[in-house]
Amino acid sequence: MPRSGVDAHPGGTLPGGSGRPCRRATLGGGLALALLVAGCTTYQPFDSQAYLQQRIESRLPKDLQGQVDVPFELDPAVIAEVDERLSPAGSERRRTDEVLDYIFGYLDLEYSLSPTRNAVGTFRSREGNCLSFVNLFVGVARHQRLNPFYVEVRDYQRWNYKDGVVVSRGHIVAGINVDGQLSTYDFLPYRPKSYRDFKPIDDLTAMAHYYNNLGAEDLMAGNLDRAEERVRIANRLAPTFEKALNNLGIIHLRRGNAQEAARLYEEQLEKHPENVAFMTNLVRAYQALGREDESEALLVRLEEVNEANPFFYVYRGEWALGEGDTARALEYMRRALRADSEVPEVHVGLVKVYLALGDFARAKHHVERALRLDATHAEAREFAAILDSTPSPGPIDEGG
Repeated sequence: MPRSGVDAHPGGTLPGGSGRPCRRATLGGGLALALLVAGCTTYQPFDSQAYLQQRIESRLPKDLQGQVDVPFELDPAVIAEVDERLSPAGSERRRTDEVLDYIFGYLDLEYSLSPTRNAVGTFRSREGNCLSFVNLFVGVARHQRLNPFYVEVRDYQRWNYKDGVVVSRGHIVAGINVDGQLSTYDFLPYRPKSYRDFKPIDDLTAMAHYYNNLGAEDLMAGNLDRAEERVRIANRLAPTFEKALNNLGIIHLRRGNAQEAARLYEEQLEKHPENVAFMTNLVRAYQALGREDESEALLVRLEEVNEANPFFYVYRGEWALGEGDTARALEYMRRALRADSEVPEVHVGLVKVYLALGDFARAKHHVERALRLDATHAEAREFAAILDSTPSPGPIDEGG
C-alpha cells in the first residue's frame, strides 16, 4: 500500500517529479488574485461547523439531519491527542508546517483508494484516500487557528466503471492561505499531476463530495439501498452537483427505471453537453429502452468529443468483447490504458480481453497492476483467484 508523505517548502511549488504523494502548488490568474485579496488577513475565529450545521438544516429534512456527519469534525479524543503534539502558538507558516509534519510524519498515513473516511476515521485507521486526507487536514488545521478549505480539481476526474456504467467521484485537494500566499496540497500518490483548473468549494459542497464518494463506493460494492441514501443526501446538499446527479441516474438504471435515468441524463446534457459520464450512461439507458438508433448516434457523438476518458474506451471494449470481436476489444482497452494507466478498471478490462485470448501471463500482469492500485477492488480480486493456479508470467511489456 503506498505510504503518504509531504514535501513542504515555504513559497513556490513543491517538486512535482519526486513522486511523493503530497504536492503543494500555487494557483494562478484571477482566481488566485481574488482568493488572495480575500485571504491575506490574519486568522479570524469562525465557527465553521455551526454555520455548516445551519446550512445542512436548510437542505435536509429533519429525519436525515441526524444521520449525517461533518467530515472534518474532530472528536474530543482526537483533539486531546492533537493538543499533546501541536502548539496553537507561532506564525501561520509554522503552524501549517507543523500540521503537515504531524499528519504525514508522526501519523505516517498510508494511501488507500477506498473507503472514504471522515477526519476521525482517517486519524484512527491511519489510512485513507485523497478526500479522507483533506478531511483530516482541514479538521486539524482549523483546530490550529488556520483557514484551510476544500478545492475541487476539475481537470482531473476520478471515476469507476462497472456493469456498463460510469460511476462518478471527484478529486479534492486542500487549499490554504498562509502569509498572503495561496497553496494547495494534493494527497494523490503515483504519477505527478499538472492541474490547471482548480475550484475552491464551500464546506456544504465538500460534504456533498464526501457523501457522493460513499455512495459511489456502495454502488461498486452492489449495496444499492445504501448507495441511494447517500447519493440522495449529496444531491440535497448540492442540487447542481454533476457527479451526484450522474450516480443518481445509475441508481435509476439499477432499479430498472431506464426511462427516468434517460430523462435525467437528457436534462443534464442540455446544461453540460460534453459530460462524458452523462453521455456514456445515457447510451446504456437508451439500449435498455431499445432505442438503438439514438444510442448509436450518441456513441458517434462520444467518439467526437472524447479524447482522454478511459471509461469510454473500456465501455466500447467490453461491448466489442461481448460481440466476440477480441481484436477490436483489445484496441479499445489499449486506448484506455494510454488515456490513464492508474485506473484499476482499465487493467480489469485488459484482464477480460487477455483471458478471452488465452493469454494468462498478460491477464495475471494486469490483475496485479489493478490490485496495486486498489487492493480492495472486488472484480480484480475475483480474477486474481481465478488466475492464482496458472503459471507465473514472464516479463511483460507495460504498454498492454
